[in-house]
Amino acid sequence: MKFIDEVKIQVFAGDGGNGVASFRREKFVPKGGPDGGDGGHGGSIYALADHNLNTLIDYRYTPIFRAKRGENGRGSDCYGKGAEDIILRMPVGTIITNVLTGEVLADLKQDQQKALLAKGGRGGLGNIHFKSSTNRAPRQFTHGEPGEKFELKLELRILADVGLLGLPNAGKSTLIRAVSAARPKVADYPFTTLHPNLGVVRVDTSRSFVMADIPGLIEGAAQGAGLGHRFLKHLSRTRLLLHVIDVAPFDDSVDPVQTAWALIDELRQFDESLYHKPRWLVFNKADLLPEAEQEAACQRLLDGLAWTDRWFAISALTGEGCQALIYAIMQYLEQLNSALEH
Repeated sequence: MKFIDEVKIQVFAGDGGNGVASFRREKFVPKGGPDGGDGGHGGSIYALADHNLNTLIDYRYTPIFRAKRGENGRGSDCYGKGAEDIILRMPVGTIITNVLTGEVLADLKQDQQKALLAKGGRGGLGNIHFKSSTNRAPRQFTHGEPGEKFELKLELRILADVGLLGLPNAGKSTLIRAVSAARPKVADYPFTTLHPNLGVVRVDTSRSFVMADIPGLIEGAAQGAGLGHRFLKHLSRTRLLLHVIDVAPFDDSVDPVQTAWALIDELRQFDESLYHKPRWLVFNKADLLPEAEQEAACQRLLDGLAWTDRWFAISALTGEGCQALIYAIMQYLEQLNSALEH
């Protein structure tokens, strides 16, 4: 299925039904009085988070939703029937914004979370509500209220604990294949990943976390170059970034330190909070270097990046170092959870 992470829709809630002015006209009841019922309420439109969905593609092809209006009231104290509500199922992680005002109407972070998008109009009042000691035969009634209508922007931001950040062909897709059941496309040319992939990394039977493979970035991504600018926003919800760097690039003209700094600068330009998010370095493709050169190659990168935080040397292809990495991630996430609980 094609991955769609941003779309605009229009929602029209139903109008309320009109009240009615009616009087009892029965034999032997000369002063029957008013009996006009109220109109029914219009249908509302709700969003419902569904963990079984992972794209907004349905809304690309069906962008307009209209709820029905309520029925009008009738005589004999009969109230109009209310219209049914419309439930729009959306992926967990969807942010719903009013296009006109920029107001965020809902942020669907949990499965089955429900949010009102457009409220249906209330039904009008029948003339039974206007009877009084001085107005025994009221002819007043009110019309139903109009339903709300909005143009909305739906933006899907993937919910994951860990996000993989790196240049095209750094080995991110291979890494997520190695440590989870996700099976993204892997090939020896750039931009094989065209949309984010999620993988559940299971450390043991009761401990796991979610990892997101984001399409590779290139210099200028924050201004729209390449593919990554569309997906940088998905990293904003992660709790930890893994900056995957090719420790043994085939092209000798490529300077891993320089390209790493360029990518870090893209984060800062796109979102300052993303730049300050916890980030570990992962030196991939260590298997392509002789064992005697691996440590020196990693140290050159660390010196060039002036890096003192966590780092790991791995081979996503052979699995070397991957277990140590995922155990360290699990421990880090558990420490975060423990700190939040206290």
